[in-house]
Amino acid sequence: MKITVLVTLIFGLLFVGALSAAEKTLTPQQQRMTLCNQQAKTQTLTGDARKTFMSNCLKNTKTEPGQKSLTPQQQRMRECNGQATQQSLKGEDRSKFMSGCLKKTQ
Repeated sequence: MKITVLVTLIFGLLFVGALSAAEKTLTPQQQRMTLCNQQAKTQTLTGDARKTFMSNCLKNTKTEPGQKSLTPQQQRMRECNGQATQQSLKGEDRSKFMSGCLKKTQ
């Protein structure tokens, strides 16, 4: 009798523990991992391609998975490049402008 009650209690505790574990909300990193995994599956990636994709996807924490995040230097380069294009700069004038524009941030 005592063994039956003890076994029932143990299984009951395990069952309740499993239910509470299933109800836990995912952390942002776990959500990101789930999204990256889903994208890798839809692209049918395997092997090294999947590893590279997952690594890049998980590193881009500031953007949605699948989108590339830019470093501050890359963002500045994009802005300066856009300004140079608007001014129709070419050749050495463009190089001088880009150099000066990029040094302003440092």
